[in-house]
Amino acid sequence: MRAARWVAAGGGLLTVAVAAVAILGLGGTGSPEAAEPTGPAASTKITKQTLADAKTVAGQLDYGDAVPLTSRAPGLVTWLPAAGTTISRGGVVFRADNLPVTLLYGALPAYRALAVGSEGPDVRQLEQNLKALGYTGFTVDQKYSASTASAVKRWQKHLGLPETGVLDPAMVVYAAGALRVQEQKVRVGAPATGDVLTTTGTAKVVTVNVDANDHGWAAVGTAVTVTLPGQVTVAGRIASIGVAATSSDQGGGNPTAPGTGGATLPVTVTIADQAHLGDLASTPVDVRYVAEERKDVLTVPVAALLALAEGGYGLELITSTGTHIVAVEVGLFADGRVEVRGAGLAEGQDVGMPS
Repeated sequence: MRAARWVAAGGGLLTVAVAAVAILGLGGTGSPEAAEPTGPAASTKITKQTLADAKTVAGQLDYGDAVPLTSRAPGLVTWLPAAGTTISRGGVVFRADNLPVTLLYGALPAYRALAVGSEGPDVRQLEQNLKALGYTGFTVDQKYSASTASAVKRWQKHLGLPETGVLDPAMVVYAAGALRVQEQKVRVGAPATGDVLTTTGTAKVVTVNVDANDHGWAAVGTAVTVTLPGQVTVAGRIASIGVAATSSDQGGGNPTAPGTGGATLPVTVTIADQAHLGDLASTPVDVRYVAEERKDVLTVPVAALLALAEGGYGLELITSTGTHIVAVEVGLFADGRVEVRGAGLAEGQDVGMPS
């Protein structure tokens, strides 16, 4: 019989135990007694499954990075929304000289006045907002027509602004979507020109600072599981990965990757089921991701492995005629099991386990 030793898993290391040796009958006078059949003390089956090596990293749940909201309005600030306020399309962001500065949706900033005869993508952007707010009677295109001006006048009347039919760029703010007020940057009575608020998006996200030397798993679209306080879990997905690494290294560095010691990249995880987050606004969380995965592979408990005397690993296969040891190649280790490959291995076969 090929010499072998049992291998058991513990703390990520493989510990070796002595295997049973076959009992041989001894010659002599008289009729020898038949030896009792021997075999492993316990057995398990080879299974086919998806094996995944999952890891957990620390993250922070909040509303993401706050960005300043810069005003071009003249006069003084006469009203500001409270921190935590959500502002949607058409809502008032703040008031300057008691006139509303309004939030609209779009990628282009309000960089010029718009009036009859103006043309361009910023005209289309304004008209799209007017239509979304319920104003009609104009065509959504890139031309600021008399019909557009008429709709603007109706909108200005609703806001309590002078009905000029001309869009004053200082009285609108464009953003990608609804905003949440993070902080007031000025007091009422301060000049309205400049940074008046900081804002975030309205959806809560998770930020994970990933080791710059181990961020290969973090690809946009990767599914993760977020564990909230109370062991509540919710599904998440990686939305973005920062390109600028920051370092908390206090010295020493990383000799295998110079210049990366302590460096991390910010990874943003979005959560579709916002209702599942409840009233949590900011809290540490755990983020679990699959570092490596093998689909439909043969696996056994790590403890079933034998360390072969000639090197490598084997399994003790149990058949109707007895047992024999076969060499195997090992692959992924995860959750106490190991991927095995080798000639003659099949799902459902019995293999020995240490006593």
